[in-house]
Amino acid sequence: MFRNLLCVAIALLCLPATAVGAEKPRSFVFFLVDDLGYMDISPNNPDTFYETPNIQRLAESGMRFTDGYAANPVCSPTRYSIMTGKYPTRVDATNFFSGERAGRFLPAPLNNRMPLKETTIAEALKQHGYATFFAGKWHLGPTAEFWPENQGFDVNKGGHDRGGPYGGKRYFSPYGNPRLEDGPPGEHLPDRLASETARFIEAHQDEPFFAYLAFYSVHTPLMAPEELVKKYEEKAKKLGLDDKAEFADEEQVLPVDDPRRVRTVQSHAVYAAMVESMDHAVGKVLDKLDELGLSDSTAVFFMSDNGGLSTSEGSPTSNLPLRGGKGWLYEGGIREPLLVRCPGVTKPGATCSVPVVSTDFYPTILDLAGVPLQPEDHQDGVSLAPLLRGGDQLDREAIFWHYPHYSNQGGVPGAAVRAGDWKLIERFEDGRVHLYNLAEDIGEQHDMAADHPDRVADLRNRLHRWYKEVDAKFLRAKPGGPEPWRP
Repeated sequence: MFRNLLCVAIALLCLPATAVGAEKPRSFVFFLVDDLGYMDISPNNPDTFYETPNIQRLAESGMRFTDGYAANPVCSPTRYSIMTGKYPTRVDATNFFSGERAGRFLPAPLNNRMPLKETTIAEALKQHGYATFFAGKWHLGPTAEFWPENQGFDVNKGGHDRGGPYGGKRYFSPYGNPRLEDGPPGEHLPDRLASETARFIEAHQDEPFFAYLAFYSVHTPLMAPEELVKKYEEKAKKLGLDDKAEFADEEQVLPVDDPRRVRTVQSHAVYAAMVESMDHAVGKVLDKLDELGLSDSTAVFFMSDNGGLSTSEGSPTSNLPLRGGKGWLYEGGIREPLLVRCPGVTKPGATCSVPVVSTDFYPTILDLAGVPLQPEDHQDGVSLAPLLRGGDQLDREAIFWHYPHYSNQGGVPGAAVRAGDWKLIERFEDGRVHLYNLAEDIGEQHDMAADHPDRVADLRNRLHRWYKEVDAKFLRAKPGGPEPWRP
């Protein structure tokens, strides 16, 4: 009898603290939108052309981060950083998988998969009794071996190797997706993914869950329901936006073979309809939490994986006053819409201006779940819990970016570091640097490098030390060609 009681006591001691004599642990919903720009949502831009009422209500009920960053200006690396809490440079996952585009030099070597040895946030939560769900775009490995169901997710609805909805009728059923059954003809993908997420939440409402909805929206192909497209065509006409000049030259600091123009006006009717459809899908999931009485016990995260597409592939949105967009190291390529609602922790309508980055989600979620952090896994992330509780600082001196590639959108290879209000960009073709004070010049129009040589030296030294820490790779010479700059 005593032996049996002792075994029970030992078993209870081995359970997470939240599982012993406590309410059900906090659950998590994570929305990741593809290619959504910082200025595309009403909480960041009350004058946006797009309509995002559900994202607005999420912001009003939680905390909005004004200086939230993706770890990279394109998708796969940022997704890797969210899953692992690490800078993607540590495994050479520095471009979208498998994006290799030569320019004057060859890009750095690219690893096009998230190593299976990584302990993802989903795997970490499963260790503590969480049910895990993935829906939408994965783009973190070339074969099924690397897909969500082998990276900690119990359920995978739509996640595979492709970076967009390129099979079947794309955003409408039949989808041609190997991980998503076709729905009725004409079914819309964002709504379907939201429905799958809501069904998972309902099925697991009595246990802790982690539901990760990574939209394919608002990535190309530019495609949306006809009635919504017509709505925004009429709206643009009513506002006189169809008569405005839509593009301007994006000043190239270095000569390039493929100069780009940048969109300056939000007026693209199809893109606007895609944004509204995504917002509606967010609302469907939030409504399900309300319906089931789970909103007070569920933390909700909302973010984009890179900046809005403004310099190529239809250039559907404008990120102004932020410079550049997807594929660029300017703010338009890396500063993202970022919202967190955690009842009992965040105050409704709160804002935070402390710079944070996508590596931070992993330790933040573990912290909010009340389980031990795993710093050997999420080694580059910092828990945002102190900020969510109203604090105004983190134990971190700087945030880094490393993109040794020629982007499809016209961005050139380089790296960046932000410390306080100062941001330095270093170009890899010739080592040129540029310095901006983001508090005074959020549009990065005034290069202050010549005026602040000591600050340039300090930031550059920090960046170069970081290169060594993460084993960063750089441009390579073409056969018989000149050697690129090396740090």
